Amino acid sequence: MQKIHPFLWFSDQAEQAMEFCLSVFKNSKRGQLVRYGEGGPGPKGSVMVANFEIEGMEVTALNGGPLFKFNESVSLVVRCDSQAEIDYYWERLSADGGAPGHCGWLKDKFGLSWQVVSPQIIEMITASGDPVRSQRGMAAMMKMHKLDIAAIKAACDG
Repeated sequence: MQKIHPFLWFSDQAEQAMEFCLSVFKNSKRGQLVRYGEGGPGPKGSVMVANFEIEGMEVTALNGGPLFKFNESVSLVVRCDSQAEIDYYWERLSADGGAPGHCGWLKDKFGLSWQVVSPQIIEMITASGDPVRSQRGMAAMMKMHKLDIAAIKAACDG
């Protein structure tokens, strides 16, 4: 069991969010569903907590009511090793009412923020030791929604 894991507050869509994540991430598994009992505060029998795992990370989703909403100050990062992987996660995580953001950020249909990134891009922008090359790559990335490894490399190369 991991020492620290995300605990996500949903109004009433914890189970749907879990199912969504299970459908997106191939390396995932369903955990325990805990239901509200007589004492509430949710309706008796409705899901209170959904536990699941994605890519080895335990996640707990709570149906806690409409008190809190997600915002961009917290996001989950998906590291991708190829453009095909970026494309896969970008399309699935932003589907059905999600929204693209800038520089690889997006919101899923539940309003949770994700970053779909590549270590290759970070390497191109930060490890070159050439500030002009880095600035060109960063300028290209800042104009993007979904990241494009080849386009950022071309910008870095001038």
